[in-house]
Amino acid sequence: MITRETIDEVKNRIDIVDVISDFIALKRAGQNYKALSPFANEKTPSFFVVPAKGIFKDFSSGKGGDAITFVMEHEGMSYVEAIRFLAQKYGVEIKEEAGAKDEDAGQRSERDSLYIVMNYAKDYYKELLFSNDEGRSIGLSYFHERGFNDRTIEKFELGYTLNSWDHFSKKAIEHGFSEDILEKSGLLIRKDDGKKYDRFRGRVIFPVHNLSGKIVAFGARILTKEKDQPKYINSPETEIYHKSNVLYGMFQAKNAIRREDFCYLVEGYTDVISLYQADIDNAVASSGTALTEEQIKLMRRFTENVTVLFDGDAAGIKAALRGIDLVLKGGLNVRIVLLPDGEDPDSFSKKMGATELKQYLREHTKDFISFKIDLYAADASRDLPAGRQDPIKKAEAIREIVNSIALIPDPIKRSVYLQETSNLLKISEAVLLTELNKILIQEKRKRDQDRQRDEPKEPVETIPDISTPEARTDTNTMVQAQEREAIRLLLNYAESHYEDQRLVDFMLTELEEVEFVNPVLREIYETFRQAAERGQIIDTLYFMEHSSEPVKRAVADLTTNRYEVSKLWGDKFHIQIPHEKEVIHEAAYSNVLRLKFRLIQKYMEDNLAQLKLATSEEDLEKYFSIHENLKNAEKELAVALGIVVAR
Repeated sequence: MITRETIDEVKNRIDIVDVISDFIALKRAGQNYKALSPFANEKTPSFFVVPAKGIFKDFSSGKGGDAITFVMEHEGMSYVEAIRFLAQKYGVEIKEEAGAKDEDAGQRSERDSLYIVMNYAKDYYKELLFSNDEGRSIGLSYFHERGFNDRTIEKFELGYTLNSWDHFSKKAIEHGFSEDILEKSGLLIRKDDGKKYDRFRGRVIFPVHNLSGKIVAFGARILTKEKDQPKYINSPETEIYHKSNVLYGMFQAKNAIRREDFCYLVEGYTDVISLYQADIDNAVASSGTALTEEQIKLMRRFTENVTVLFDGDAAGIKAALRGIDLVLKGGLNVRIVLLPDGEDPDSFSKKMGATELKQYLREHTKDFISFKIDLYAADASRDLPAGRQDPIKKAEAIREIVNSIALIPDPIKRSVYLQETSNLLKISEAVLLTELNKILIQEKRKRDQDRQRDEPKEPVETIPDISTPEARTDTNTMVQAQEREAIRLLLNYAESHYEDQRLVDFMLTELEEVEFVNPVLREIYETFRQAAERGQIIDTLYFMEHSSEPVKRAVADLTTNRYEVSKLWGDKFHIQIPHEKEVIHEAAYSNVLRLKFRLIQKYMEDNLAQLKLATSEEDLEKYFSIHENLKNAEKELAVALGIVVAR
């Protein structure tokens, strides 16, 4: 078990903006930060970070909490794993309670064990590359021949594995790893006949990192020319590695991508590394697999701009066409660079040198419209006299370009690209718009049909939503809505003045006999009440450190504002809108009355239900009396609130 002192030290060093910035690109919004949600697919940012309170809130998925909660949610870690990760990030020495280390290791999760064995394998392969005779003479020599210097090799943690059937697995087992975890990690292959051997043998190794820097997989390149062996082999899918969710080099490139506000997308490991050597450190690779929607979402966390580098041969052009549409559909702004025929980013960067390469990329980058127009124009003019084009092929080309534009989710961008296409192809914008609308209508019909086929899933709400008419007529929901408002006021303004006392004292006194219906809100209220009895002042950070996950999510939700009043109202239009803190007296008083009013209505509803079940005159008399008392209380509260109620 990790000691309490270690956990406290980690929490003291955490900067929530610094932590979350390792995984997504945050943009300042006033005193807070916002970004696209890493937990949901969305077009506009709904993910907020409030540094002053040390919390985040994702309005798309409903998730919220502190930096530790974010790491747990994003990386799928347990609490202990998240503490270990953050301790490593901030250089905190992890201290274990005496006698608990072995027990903790025995209870370690399989996921944690996979990370540990993959890290061990990475260190083992690195050691072989630099310290073993075979590793130096074959592996290190190969990297040096490719032009990779030792700094680059260390940056990407490259390695080598011996040309032996079980050299690695024997060492790993001696080190204490089980055959079961080696097999689950993909490092060991077990045949049906019981034979076992290392997956990677006699190859140079390219470790694949996740966003937090942990090793999740390996790519391995063979250096001999064996006909029955593939050039590259990769780790299989495991609990910690899903290839469609990972981009090679993203861990090393993410800060540069944020800084440059765009990234280069290439195909292979050596492409990324060679570009890095050419001083282009904002490149990532799909690792030889077809680009996926998940990989595009991953890029979009750090930038909305991507430049795709493709080989100039026929295969490269076909890949470009497939990739462009997928990137457009993902909401990214895409540009293309076609390299000369026969070149890839790896070979071309070595041939050109850093300065010349950067200049070439600047001069040859095209937006997707220009790229497609040039490509289809060349096809339409093939085998025809100079200046002539096949009208059928030109029409097909126009239709293909409009199909690509239709994939763009932003209507303004669609309109701009439509205008550009009209100007470049000398065709009426109205004609293009008609064709675009046909495509969009067809797509909408298809989505509607798909939606009708799917069973609607009811969202699980921790705190009630009163946005629907049905919810607004349900007394239980209305009570919880006022409970929610009471807790929101306490969390945000507990220490504010209310006449000659604090707001928290006023509300705790007024709600002394109220029992909250919602269990999460009740837990927060009870925490305030118990703290007041101890004479203790608590705030948002207290809940983030001492509460359950449902409470953390609720606190993040209730203390994060998604929208703020624009300064234009006051600066330009001279309309002064008071801050809530300025009218907190009225807000708190109104909430207390409304909560009691809604509770009275709920009690009346419950009492009427009992009245219907009454079987004796004595019971009828009792429930009628209760109803009359509740009705009188309802009228008194209605008068105070200025509400008219039915007699």
